[in-house]
Amino acid sequence: MPRPGPRPGSGLLPHLRPGPRPGAGPDDHARPGAHAGVHPGTVPPQHHGEPPPAGSAAPTPSPAPAAAPPRPRAPRRIPAAELLDGVGRWGATDTRVGRFRLQPVRLPRDLALVVSWMNDPVVAAFWELAGPAELTEHHIAEQLDGDGRSVPCLGLLDETPMSYWEVYRADLDPLSWHYPALPHDTGLHLLLGPPECRGRGLGPVLLRAVADQLLTERHSARRVVAEPDVRNIPSVRAFLGAGFRHARDLVLPAKRAALMVYERPPR
Repeated sequence: MPRPGPRPGSGLLPHLRPGPRPGAGPDDHARPGAHAGVHPGTVPPQHHGEPPPAGSAAPTPSPAPAAAPPRPRAPRRIPAAELLDGVGRWGATDTRVGRFRLQPVRLPRDLALVVSWMNDPVVAAFWELAGPAELTEHHIAEQLDGDGRSVPCLGLLDETPMSYWEVYRADLDPLSWHYPALPHDTGLHLLLGPPECRGRGLGPVLLRAVADQLLTERHSARRVVAEPDVRNIPSVRAFLGAGFRHARDLVLPAKRAALMVYERPPR
């Protein structure tokens, strides 16, 4: 994704930057442009109907100019409601703390709110998106303009925005280079935005609700995974409290992470 290398996670849950996804970033395809070493030849004047002078060699025709490579097609923009098996259509779920649902982020409508959360020092310590609005806007826009493998969402509790989520295909993310991923493994990143929402036990409740809903809606997914920074003890505890198990530690480019796994219950 945006800047080189993954970054640590969120204010509540640390974050491995989703990173370049196949078909979504500049590192996935050759940069468009001229092919090295291909230069159209110069065609000399032709003298039709006149034989070459005696003793002279016939002129060698120059090669025809190389055809220009086709211009790459712009990726098809996927409507927000269709991203990652329709996150925008999952609807609300009842929890003991209220009715909760995910809503894909809309720009510019939601930008100021997410920027305010990213500039909270507690959040910034892990997400590293503090600063001008353009930084967060770029991070979100790259997902919305991508191929639907990472979806930025607001979490609405009783219709009040109070958290930021990223639901992503972990098996198609650079994270999969560091653990034995299964097809359709789906990852979660989460931050609780307002400070008054932290320290109240909301994280485990909401993580469990989203993980269960994800496995219900994504029939091909067998597991939900996450990779909080091992130093972020509240984050690790939130995942454990939600029913995730600590599978192993991972040494990632930007952090040492705890691989957390939530599996579909056996039928």
